[in-house]
Amino acid sequence: MTTNTSTVIVSEPDAGIVTVRLNREAVFNAFDERMIEELTTAFEHISTRNDVRAVVLESGGPVFCAGADLQWMRRASENDQTANLQDAQRFARMMQAIRFCGKPTVARVQGHAFGGGVGLCAACDIVVASSGARFSVSEARFGILPAVIGPYLVEAVGQRQARRLALTAEQISAAWAMEIGLIHQVVDVAALDDAIGAVTQNLRKNGPRALEEVKKFFDVIGEAPKGSELYEYSAKTISRVRGTDEAREGFAAFFDKRPASWTQ
Repeated sequence: MTTNTSTVIVSEPDAGIVTVRLNREAVFNAFDERMIEELTTAFEHISTRNDVRAVVLESGGPVFCAGADLQWMRRASENDQTANLQDAQRFARMMQAIRFCGKPTVARVQGHAFGGGVGLCAACDIVVASSGARFSVSEARFGILPAVIGPYLVEAVGQRQARRLALTAEQISAAWAMEIGLIHQVVDVAALDDAIGAVTQNLRKNGPRALEEVKKFFDVIGEAPKGSELYEYSAKTISRVRGTDEAREGFAAFFDKRPASWTQ
């Protein structure tokens, strides 16, 4: 099944794997008001579907995403304060829909990512990029700052690296982006589909509910130990999940030396 809108194409090339494709190649897949609305709708809907195992965010053409459409940003700059805030809030909601999607999200980055395009990478759980891709947090070049994508950038690369990228707006290579944690894997562009397929195949092997629990759990615990309350939460979480039907099936499949039911 394929849903084709003017800026986003949602398809299901494999059972349980949904592909969300940015569809504005003429402007290097930059997002405007409409794309923001359609991406938000797509990810919020996908998050509610029990049959979805993973989401692949991709685009076509030589550029993954050039960030915000400058025509849109120019229009927004001419709005009054209230309208400008509402516009920014819609952008923030889109980023939240991707980052907090209940399904594992995988970014397929075939080309450059600038500004908000870097934000899309930072918001996804797993990022695989071509070796020729380049990345730039470019907002300062236009007299603004990466405010909406900032929290996701800090989560991905840390405070000091995020600050450097935002202050310099320099372009960095895929290898450097992997070194600082913005992306996870770099491959030749010809091998990109195979690499994405390997990631989604690994995700398919895991319990669907377990994957959702993983995402929720790591959002709660954050990056550093936080004392006895966190330890209690950790204990309660594993004791609850360990008693589920999915967990029992996972253990049974292991000892029976057979695939778990969700891999069928």
